[in-house]
Amino acid sequence: MELRRANTTKRLGIPEKERIWVFTAVGMTVLILIVGIGGMLHMSAASLHSRSFEHTYKNYGSNARLALFFVLAYYVLSLLIKQRIWGRMEIMKKGVVILLRIVRKWHTPAAILAIGLIVLHAAAVFVYGFTFNFSNVSGLLALIVLLPVPVSGLFRYKRLDRRWHLRSGLAFAVLFLIHAFL
Repeated sequence: MELRRANTTKRLGIPEKERIWVFTAVGMTVLILIVGIGGMLHMSAASLHSRSFEHTYKNYGSNARLALFFVLAYYVLSLLIKQRIWGRMEIMKKGVVILLRIVRKWHTPAAILAIGLIVLHAAAVFVYGFTFNFSNVSGLLALIVLLPVPVSGLFRYKRLDRRWHLRSGLAFAVLFLIHAFL
């Protein structure tokens, strides 16, 4: 039994102190997906094309946006710490370092929840009726670019990603911001 657990740990590459939060986030995401998709399956066709359902799928997207801002804060704070602007602002730098530790701890669980909400948002958009307008096409492009991000994130834990997680994540962030705000 111990040998099997050790092999699983080596294959996943997720550090033990993060594992409980990652698996909790996966469980919560699966639960959110089951409830959300189950709710859509039990709705009538008329209510799937109503104004209230449009607000429902937009709420999924808004909640995903909040989680993604938290996820992206890790990269912004990391970049900020590396800057050489902290000469006389040592107290502020310490505060940013503390904030960076908190954001780093919750980066992966928040990203997992955000991906689940994005999948639910995309499924709801397709159920509501996908039209070829700028918002839907930019969202679809962002979704396609998002696909390699979690895979490269797993490789990141094993130090095998060659910065693909950062590159694909930044490409997704740009497309996500275009979709969300234009």
